[in-house]
Amino acid sequence: MDIMNELREKCPWDKKQTIHTLRQQTIEETFELADAITDKNWLGIKEELGDLLLHIIFYSKIAEEENKFSVQEVIDAVCEKLIKRHPHIYADPLGSGELLEVKDDNDVKKNWEQIKLNEGKKSVLGGVPKSLPAMVKAMRLQEKAKQVGFEWETKEQVWEKIEEEKAELLEAVQSGDNVLIEEEAGDLFFSVINYVRFLNVDAENALELTNKKFIKRFTAMEIVAEETGHQLGGMSLQEMDAMWNEIKKRK
Repeated sequence: MDIMNELREKCPWDKKQTIHTLRQQTIEETFELADAITDKNWLGIKEELGDLLLHIIFYSKIAEEENKFSVQEVIDAVCEKLIKRHPHIYADPLGSGELLEVKDDNDVKKNWEQIKLNEGKKSVLGGVPKSLPAMVKAMRLQEKAKQVGFEWETKEQVWEKIEEEKAELLEAVQSGDNVLIEEEAGDLFFSVINYVRFLNVDAENALELTNKKFIKRFTAMEIVAEETGHQLGGMSLQEMDAMWNEIKKRK
């Protein structure tokens, strides 16, 4: 906080920043943290957490200058929220004073959503940010709907839904209706994400791991092609497929 106070006073760049100019940088820092987490890069995670903490301090400093709130109020507010939303750990001083009984983490999540509704939120889905990437948003929507019982009972039922959506997409392709194709493709994606969630797998992270694997293998193909005096653009699909399979064996 002392450093931020000094920077806002003396540094031309820091003095110029607003909550709007920082917004995109905050988004970028968040994705950099996500990359470090995917790579299990603990040094990177530490660094990116520091960058995010800097942004929290920065926003709080600007808010204090605008007489809106202080960083201490930010910390106090989240502490109050955590205590209020964990009645199985912290007894409600305004209620019975007894701890709420919960069986597992699902009970905790359900109670969390109920508390938020009691606080005035109109919909269980209301807390999902509009600007979230589509896949992350799908996972959050499904998880929140689950807390009120809108959920399949078994993963086999979810797989049946995938098969149903796949058939509908193929029908749409046969129709040639691009609008319908897009709609059915979205439905199929949503169902696959739901199935993966049932398996306790992070769909976003799973796809990113595949992206990284594809990049690694494809760039390896480019290197092999160059070393043998070829270019991928001049090779047949069969030749590239054979090269791809050889690279896959390397792991």
